[in-house]
Amino acid sequence: MKLKLKNVFLAYFLVSIAGLLYALVQLGQPCDCLPPLRAAAEQLRQKDLRISQLQADLRRPPPVPAQPPEPEALPTIYVITPTYARLVQKAELVRLSQTLSLVPRLHWLLVEDAESPTPLVSGLLAASGLLFTHLAVLTPKAQRLREGEPGWVRPRGVEQRNKALDWLRGKGGAVGGEKDPPPPGTQGVVYFADDDNTYSRELFKEMRWTRGVSVWPVGLVGGLRFEGPQVQDGRVVGFHTAWEPNRPFPLDMAGFAVALPLLLAKPNAQFDATAPRGHLESSLLSHLIDPKDLEPRAANCTQVLVWHTRTEKPKMKQEEQLQRQGQGSDPAIEV
Repeated sequence: MKLKLKNVFLAYFLVSIAGLLYALVQLGQPCDCLPPLRAAAEQLRQKDLRISQLQADLRRPPPVPAQPPEPEALPTIYVITPTYARLVQKAELVRLSQTLSLVPRLHWLLVEDAESPTPLVSGLLAASGLLFTHLAVLTPKAQRLREGEPGWVRPRGVEQRNKALDWLRGKGGAVGGEKDPPPPGTQGVVYFADDDNTYSRELFKEMRWTRGVSVWPVGLVGGLRFEGPQVQDGRVVGFHTAWEPNRPFPLDMAGFAVALPLLLAKPNAQFDATAPRGHLESSLLSHLIDPKDLEPRAANCTQVLVWHTRTEKPKMKQEEQLQRQGQGSDPAIEV
């Protein structure tokens, strides 16, 4: 038994000595572990560099956002609005004026269907905060609607729109506000905005850089959900309309704008009071441009940004009854 233990101990000793000798030999051999160590060190260095860059970015002030053009650099939008006395006139004009007040570089040409300016409109313009020109011209009796006639029988606002065009062309006539027309070379755009429509302020951004005549759809008009140009490859190729689609320009008055230089270069371009029903817009545009050269706006005429809304005529039966009793509303309170 002792002999066997002695042999085992001897064998273990010899194996240990052999292992020790092998280890001593290996210490003298070149090591191939440096490349992995170098790669790991490079990764750590890159991470440290990225952390330093992120820390520097955090300390750096944020970039200044791109600023829109200064208002003085924008072409002026001349908005022409004919208006006439009625119960809802002030309500319509207040609503429109507050929309226009959101638009920079805008000049409102408000034209009354009257022989002279009325206190209601004069006061509203003075309180609006807008740059404005106040004009007045009475529609001739032969062109006025007769009692009981529907509104579409005769074109309305013709004399008033033409009066504003005359003012832009330097023919004077202002009764309030800015009296001098735009000087020669002024860059601007002219838009005809009736006082009973509804306008998105985005519409004015779309029209501002008009070069000739820009166009877009109008909602709730012509018995349709919308009416307007049809566009293919960025060009107007037709019109979506139900009534007399063969008109030269089957557009609503709210569906186009004209560059001021183009309008001034065509002194004979104006609205024709004798134009057939639905041809009033064409009577002006036919002097200015060919339909194929119209400039589609509002995402190639796929967005509606103006609506042909109309305020319901108020029913005044109770007011009339009280007036007969001598108890009507105080006429000194402006409505």
